[in-house]
Amino acid sequence: MSTLLSAFRLAALPVETNEFRAEVKMFLERNLDPAPPDIRARSWMGFDAAFSKRLAARGWVGATLPAQYGGGNLDAFSRFVLAEELLATGAPVSAHWIADRQSGPLILKFGTEAQRRFYLPRICAAEAFFCIGMSEPNTGSDLASVGTRATRCEGGWRLNGSKIWTTNAHHCHYMMALVRSSGEPKDRQNCLSQFIVDLSLPGVTVRPIRDLAGDAHFSAVFFDDVLLTDDALVGAEGSGWAQVSAELALERSGPERVLSSIVLLEYWITCLRRGTQAATHTATIGRFATHLAALRNMSIAVTAKLARGESPVVEAALIKDIGTEFEQTIPAVIEAAIAMNLDDPVDPDLYRAVAYVSQIAPTYSLRGGTREILRGIIARGLGLR
Repeated sequence: MSTLLSAFRLAALPVETNEFRAEVKMFLERNLDPAPPDIRARSWMGFDAAFSKRLAARGWVGATLPAQYGGGNLDAFSRFVLAEELLATGAPVSAHWIADRQSGPLILKFGTEAQRRFYLPRICAAEAFFCIGMSEPNTGSDLASVGTRATRCEGGWRLNGSKIWTTNAHHCHYMMALVRSSGEPKDRQNCLSQFIVDLSLPGVTVRPIRDLAGDAHFSAVFFDDVLLTDDALVGAEGSGWAQVSAELALERSGPERVLSSIVLLEYWITCLRRGTQAATHTATIGRFATHLAALRNMSIAVTAKLARGESPVVEAALIKDIGTEFEQTIPAVIEAAIAMNLDDPVDPDLYRAVAYVSQIAPTYSLRGGTREILRGIIARGLGLR
């Protein structure tokens, strides 16, 4: 345990990020239309291609990618600040989010120069939106048992199978798909590869899945003899598992694994200040603030590792597990607080916001890996399995 905890030595954001934070705040004041809290609570699930375009014009999509590919050439700490401000404000960022956070850096690290020159400028201009094809029907959280298969053929590869719970697939141009390129499902992590799938290709079918909140963020995607050219393969054939492991460290450690419910929490505090129950909930708000501060420091510590070129897989899994619990606790506590004072009128915006977040919160422990998977990764990191 001490070895893992030492990875979270206190790390501070560089002082120069303060000026950048002020710049981001000013941009959001000028470019983000006012919205009620239940809309802002969607934030990184909120799809707004026009807003992503405005961010891209500032160099803030593909923020850490090199300028030669159209990126902002910012460091990992600046991206942390950018993500934190966008999420805290409730900006709709999901159009570009996955390409910016995962797909772009993956292509930069493992892709060919031709792939970099084709995809990265489009990502940075908010003209190419990506989704991630990992989960599959009937496999639960067992990512290594994927059965979707790419088979060698004349002219490239034939892709057959399906993916599910794919965020924004019905809005996206491309999928970064983890598939089996040889062997059998029993081979587990071996024989897996990543391919960039153009979702407009013949044989691709995308079916949105409507959730409890009435939104359709997720999709099921089907591949029926889809022809992929050789340049769709990312990295070496068979190296998909190692690439995905590095990719998931980016997905699991960022502010979005801590701040998914923050708009709701902030608005609840605003409502308390206007009413007579603020003193009743002082201790609860103090606990939330303490947990948030600790999680934020842990996330910054992992960002420091990413800035040094490390791949903190275990540390990211720990943040994601603890952060998910924090995010899911917020709507549950606020619902209970409202129920304790049934004679007090409830702010309609607060009621809608807590209803939305309560309905969507169960997905927090699915996206980016379930608790069971994350705790398995943590246990291996501690040498317990």
